[in-house]
Amino acid sequence: MAKTALIDVGGGYRAIFGAGVMDRLMEMHIDFDHCYGVSAGSANMVGYIARQPYRSHKFYTEYANRKEYASVQNFRKNHNFVALDYVYGTLSNHDGEYPVDFEAFEANPTGFTVVACNAETGQPKYFDKSDVHFDDFDIMKASSAVPVACEPYVIDGVPYFDGGIADPIPMQKAIDDGYDRVVVILTRLKDVLREQKKDIMPSRILERTYPAAADRLLNRYQTYNDEVALAKRYEQEGKALIIAPESLYGLSTLTKKFEGLERMYRAGYAAAEAIPAFLES
Repeated sequence: MAKTALIDVGGGYRAIFGAGVMDRLMEMHIDFDHCYGVSAGSANMVGYIARQPYRSHKFYTEYANRKEYASVQNFRKNHNFVALDYVYGTLSNHDGEYPVDFEAFEANPTGFTVVACNAETGQPKYFDKSDVHFDDFDIMKASSAVPVACEPYVIDGVPYFDGGIADPIPMQKAIDDGYDRVVVILTRLKDVLREQKKDIMPSRILERTYPAAADRLLNRYQTYNDEVALAKRYEQEGKALIIAPESLYGLSTLTKKFEGLERMYRAGYAAAEAIPAFLES
């Protein structure tokens, strides 16, 4: 029997696409042997593994509009545009507004890997399910710390940035780990190459404090494009299925419109229909 894995690459507000995919998967009662989450994709997967449908949708469409969640005021106050402790702590802990069902998360046999970038070395760090504890979702905070927009998130004395700059699509990691049917959720158009220009200025700012991470950020476009190409090769071999939106609906990593969010969510929900046939092939 094929061993299956699901990858969600995240992408800030665009990651609501993956939330739509996973809500449909829950409705269809489809589980995977292992989930690989990057940045906001890792947060989507916590709700999926805990079997809490529509939880992520509420975060993107309701909570994200709060100043405490993401705002210029947050950045001025503590150099974090997105308040990671608010999102993955205040809202998500057992006494929060929408707590993670941690018992269900822990009881689900699905494996979980979260990708972050070691800010000092620029190397990917692969956290696993054993790194998630009751009221401790630090690895999601580390994986979601967008360079320059956020300070690096420190775990056990090590600063981490967004996993998307180190291993944005951990397809090879999934293959190396022994999975032979891999569904990859992208939040950019499948056939449009990523460009370097948006990363040049942030990498120059980052270079002063974390030169290795800055180099990773500067070359993220190439890493991403290479990993998309690799996923496409595996798709041709029947080992991968790439699920991607046909439009970005006006969304970017840190900007959103409600209509765009809803349309992106519905696009992910609809795209999930292709998954059962792939897993059974």
